[in-house]
Amino acid sequence: MRLITILLGLCLLAACSEKDLRRTYDLINASAAEVPLTESEVAAALRDTLARGASLGAARASRDDGYFGDPRLRIEFPPDAERAANTLRKIGFGEQVDRFERQLNRAAERAATRAKPIFIRAITAMSIDDAFEILNGPPDAATRYLRRETRGDLRAAFGPVVREALDETRATRYYAEIAETYNELPLTPDIDPDLERFAIERAIDGLFVLIADEEARIRADPAARTTKLLRRVFGSLD
Repeated sequence: MRLITILLGLCLLAACSEKDLRRTYDLINASAAEVPLTESEVAAALRDTLARGASLGAARASRDDGYFGDPRLRIEFPPDAERAANTLRKIGFGEQVDRFERQLNRAAERAATRAKPIFIRAITAMSIDDAFEILNGPPDAATRYLRRETRGDLRAAFGPVVREALDETRATRYYAEIAETYNELPLTPDIDPDLERFAIERAIDGLFVLIADEEARIRADPAARTTKLLRRVFGSLD
């Protein structure tokens, strides 16, 4: 910026025309833009992007109706039990089915509060090679990195929370009752009332939907790059 000021000042003293001033300004800016990105800049920008996405994702998912109120995140009946849900609605058990789905999503929303520290650890551990691979990768490369590095830890952290929440919100009981009712119907295949693994995986998947949203926004929309560093690093891809 100081160099720009000095050169423009010299041009003014030399009585440059408006066209000359504009050409000088454009040349200076072009030269600045051509300065190669440093490794530290790329790594810092990618860590910032992931931190923003992870923080926003965890906050949105863990609030009331974070899962239940978002059609993309909402956890419904397990696929192998979907037929059971439809059948039970037809025979007058719709209220029980709806109540179960609400409580299942409440369990996921509670578990999401555990996600942010796990994300931050993975982001802090990102290498320079990881950062350049993400920068030059597909539109969801940062989200893929975070998914790959954190999924195991998220499962371990979510397990006790989901288990406790399923019990406390009585979702486990509701599902067991629904499964028992459905399994007693003639000519229907039995369904497994074990919910924990299904709920954990769907809760984790929902988090990454929100993180991918933020990554895509920063990559595609210059207005979403709220710092000079983000504008410089992601602007190099435009």
